[in-house]
Amino acid sequence: MIIFRLLYQTVVLALGQIWANKFRALLTTLGIIIGVAAVVTVVAATGGLEKFVLKEFASVGANKVWIFPRMPPKQRDRYSWRQLRITPKEADGMLDRCPSLSRLTPVLEMSTSGQVGDIYKPVVGVQAVRPAWHDIEERSVLQGRQISSIDDEQRSPVCIINDKAIAEFQLDTNCVGQTMLLGGRAFKIVGVVETKTVSPMFGGDEARSEIFIPFGTGLSQRPEPRMYIIAQTKSPELHEDAKAEVGFYLRRARGLKPDEPDTFGVEAIEQIISGFKKVAAGLSVFLAGIVAISLLVGGIGIMNIMLVSVSERTREIGLRKAVGAKPAIILLQFLVEAVTLCLLGGAIGLLIGYSAVIAMKFSASLSGATVPMWAIGLSVGFSAGTGLLFGMFPAIKAARLDPIEALRHE
Repeated sequence: MIIFRLLYQTVVLALGQIWANKFRALLTTLGIIIGVAAVVTVVAATGGLEKFVLKEFASVGANKVWIFPRMPPKQRDRYSWRQLRITPKEADGMLDRCPSLSRLTPVLEMSTSGQVGDIYKPVVGVQAVRPAWHDIEERSVLQGRQISSIDDEQRSPVCIINDKAIAEFQLDTNCVGQTMLLGGRAFKIVGVVETKTVSPMFGGDEARSEIFIPFGTGLSQRPEPRMYIIAQTKSPELHEDAKAEVGFYLRRARGLKPDEPDTFGVEAIEQIISGFKKVAAGLSVFLAGIVAISLLVGGIGIMNIMLVSVSERTREIGLRKAVGAKPAIILLQFLVEAVTLCLLGGAIGLLIGYSAVIAMKFSASLSGATVPMWAIGLSVGFSAGTGLLFGMFPAIKAARLDPIEALRHE
């Protein structure tokens, strides 16, 4: 009980000294204030940015895998396009030999002319896909129906479009059943699919017109297609297994020898997400380390001002010792004063940091910024630790003063 009362009296005395020198105390704690505010702001901003990027990745699909032709580095003259291209035969056999994949679709991209009535477009983008595309992309059909396996097998002249294509060709709002010409061939519109805007970080821009036809139909128009494959793993954590299986299958299908490089590429979103998380964690630690330097500088400022305080209050220390104050009490007084000073600076820093975080929420990319509890604990703990560490030397100096010499001090 005596210890708590002594500690309470010491804290009150420390607050009194700080209040008596308000401006000096504010300048003294400036380094702590800036350091704590910076720690809170940096951690919240990094966390908010990470959430934003991961959300963008999720919009693309965490369990997607892309398989595409790729020229081996520094060997451009060795391989022809025919050796690199993804073929329908490779796509047909992939699902059976890659158990980590749940579904896939080859995607044939082509440019052709488009016309509806008097509206003519010399170049429109058309993608030929299989029915699995709907499940992989998770694009809702707003009107009509999806592309079916019968459409694909029979190479039916049907298509589905998005609302941007409706506006571009000035079609009726309910355009299912209408006909459009693609490359001079008549295609019946059987469905309208929702428009999915791709984030600029994935090469997307404003939503554009999209036209999809059955893969078999596209193949009949492009006997030697330039295509790639979109696949979906059974679960996101299987991305490494899927990459290994696809790599083994394609190398074997292409007859590549062990010393020959891959003539294809396999990329998974989950792999990119894992890499980004590691980079974000490293960046947070790096930035927190830089900000900690500010706290260190603030601690040195605390130590210097406490040494000045000891010099200014030498007679007070001598008088207290003369009336019976023990060195441990003197040491505790100055130590608590230093810690209290740092904690006050930390509290102001937290307030400024929280204000900055509230302001961040108005930014789209940082709207998810929050201050985790560990950042608050780190800031408070570092503030108290700084006061304890840098206040120790002035406190020890005060405790060791000789009372007679202290009373003689001018």
